[in-house]
Amino acid sequence: MSESGLGRTGLFVHPDAKRYEQFRSAFGETFARLNAAVDAGAAIERMTRGHVDLLVIDLAGCLLGDPALLTGLSMLIRTRNGAPVLVLCPYGNTAWLPELMAHGPLHYRISPVAGMELRSAVDSLLRPAGDMQANAQQQLLDKERELRELLTIQRSVQRAMAHGEDGAHLAAQLCAALCSFPGVRHTALLRQHPGGDLRLQAQESRNHLDLARLLGRQDKLLASPLRDAFPPLLAASAGELVLLDAPEKMGDPELALALHRRDVQMVLALPLRCEPGGPLLGALSLMFDRSLQFSREQFACIAGLAQFIGFGLAMSELKQQNDVLAGRLTQMATRDPLTGAINRRAGEALLESEIRRARRYGIALAVIAFDIDNFRSVNDVYGYPIGDQALRAVAATIQGRLRVSDTLARMRGEEFLVIATHTTALDARKLAEKLRATIAGTALPGCETVTISLGVAQVAPDEGAVTVIDRVDTALRRAKRGGRNRVELAD
Repeated sequence: MSESGLGRTGLFVHPDAKRYEQFRSAFGETFARLNAAVDAGAAIERMTRGHVDLLVIDLAGCLLGDPALLTGLSMLIRTRNGAPVLVLCPYGNTAWLPELMAHGPLHYRISPVAGMELRSAVDSLLRPAGDMQANAQQQLLDKERELRELLTIQRSVQRAMAHGEDGAHLAAQLCAALCSFPGVRHTALLRQHPGGDLRLQAQESRNHLDLARLLGRQDKLLASPLRDAFPPLLAASAGELVLLDAPEKMGDPELALALHRRDVQMVLALPLRCEPGGPLLGALSLMFDRSLQFSREQFACIAGLAQFIGFGLAMSELKQQNDVLAGRLTQMATRDPLTGAINRRAGEALLESEIRRARRYGIALAVIAFDIDNFRSVNDVYGYPIGDQALRAVAATIQGRLRVSDTLARMRGEEFLVIATHTTALDARKLAEKLRATIAGTALPGCETVTISLGVAQVAPDEGAVTVIDRVDTALRRAKRGGRNRVELAD
């Protein structure tokens, strides 16, 4: 036994005796006595018999989905009352580290752990405390610095959420904000889409790393062969936090080398949800240029940010869906479903608006009213389905001859109104003649040639919508009485 092991006792918790033997062969000289326990209950019983300087909990091979195991380990850590605890945790099972930290302080190493790394951790935890007051002061300063950093990243994310617009822009803003976390060199947001597809939505790189190039794809990421190795994909598929403190621990030498070339020493990935226990929305990935030991507060902050981000992305997506729905509802409220022209109510409102604009800027405004000649006989002879086809065809033909600034409105039955901006009575009459000739020369499906009669009026400087519509309707009736298929200019 080495002198350093005099008086020190250790307790190794793992159900497999081989794991204990491996640990004992490596650290037997470090302790005067090193015992083993197969579970939390046996460990607590062992600790009641005497003092234990260091408790080592090895989670390798443990089924972390077992709530009884979590309860037992939590009770074991509470029993330590702040005494040194070292947790050895496989990187694919790191989701329980924050859970265990809630029950007491602990140190952790992501396994598999290299011999020198593990020895350094054990020696550090067994080292005498030294100047207690100086240590307490340093811990306080470190905690203040940590809290300032956490507040900074929280504010950055909040600003990004406030200025984000659509989902893609918001995701890019969030990735940029997350790069303000100390040591972060690359951030990425992976979004789950309907059908189970996972897509790289946004990334921010401070080390020239392109995640899409690294993975060889930008979408269908869950079909990647790295799904069960690369932390962001593992977090998105398993729905749990994944912490990897050394790329080579993934077991993919090529990927590990690619990450090391970009100075990536640690990767933290968290699932994104709108609310705890809600459906998975994707994953958040943070890549660091150093290996860090996260505190309980840091884990809580990052998990809180992930939930906040998930909620924000879900709300952004919901807003986009609402905008699309509102647009459809607006279209349904303002559009004639048969012809696609705006309806009478929308047409009258638009005409009032255009009259005010023309009056304000002193520009010309004209209206053209037209209807289909003998349309009742078209319905009687060919039937209402053919009549509806004729209405659609006439409206589509007229719409195709109008300028972008002109608007077609269906006022009633077979009567329509064209609102022609920046147009005088003379120009409106020329346009009306072109429209008349176009319809007369167009063969409509299912019936003989259809013609239209048109009335034209320019809006007077002090005239309102009701008056000008009356004048143009009078001109239209005069055109029909004059033999139809003609244009009349209003008085």
